[in-house]
Amino acid sequence: MKDKFYKYIQNLQNTITAGLEAIDGNAKFEEDIWVRPEGGGGRTRVIQNGNVFEKGGVNISGVHGKLPDSMQKYFGVEDADFFACGLSLVIHPKNPMVPTVHANWRYFEMYDKTGNIVDQWFGGGQDLTPYYLFEEDAKHFHQTCKTACDKHNTAFYPKYKARCDEYFHNTHRNEARGIGGLFFDYCKATDEMSMENWYDFVTEVGNSFLEAYLPIVEKRKELPYTKAQRNWQEIRRGRYVEFNLVHDKGTLFGLKTNGRIESILMSLPPHVQWVYNHKPEDGSEEAKLIEVLKKPIEWV
Repeated sequence: MKDKFYKYIQNLQNTITAGLEAIDGNAKFEEDIWVRPEGGGGRTRVIQNGNVFEKGGVNISGVHGKLPDSMQKYFGVEDADFFACGLSLVIHPKNPMVPTVHANWRYFEMYDKTGNIVDQWFGGGQDLTPYYLFEEDAKHFHQTCKTACDKHNTAFYPKYKARCDEYFHNTHRNEARGIGGLFFDYCKATDEMSMENWYDFVTEVGNSFLEAYLPIVEKRKELPYTKAQRNWQEIRRGRYVEFNLVHDKGTLFGLKTNGRIESILMSLPPHVQWVYNHKPEDGSEEAKLIEVLKKPIEWV
């Protein structure tokens, strides 16, 4: 399964980077192959200063070795080895009318000292973070997520949509990071779902990503914007940074397992503002966004 899924994310990385380069029309992804001293490595691809994308990364990695002590305590195990692989992406567009997007699809195995698999699971999802709310974009993104889920189990979309709303939440701000999407983790074999079934589901979601995001980019990338709207985008990006550094499990896992810092922190945008006690004007488009982020909305 680990070889099968790693091959899948290698191909998916190629598909996604090609799609993003095509819609940007100028910038190309720079590739960086890296090796983890304790075992494994990855292929980082970063796009910067494009026509459409100010900064973005589409990274794959496959790492293995002894599970660090901090993670052994977290999982309640002793003397365990692990393998983890996944594709993680974050795209920060230049135009504040185009939303930031994040996605991740991953697979994890844990072994005893004789090399037997003692646990394995899939995780992942995709979510949207707009700076200005276009309801039709939110509906399109969520409908694409729902369509992918419904092919496998009609209970998946409401379940994983709710988990996404719960997970991508800046509790210290009492607001969501964005308008959500899907989030699933610890997807293990059951009587109803084998690991092959989970593989089929996770890859279905991965394959839906470009369909979920690119039509939104195409529709919004040429819209005019003001300096004030750009400032708002940078202030909201600050909230994005706060979530990634304070709450995000993937970032924290990478930092605790001696992950590659450049790849882990590629999710951070290049231009961000923290303005003291900033509050948007009542009735403004900015205030409308904040209102939406205060409680989950059923978009489809």
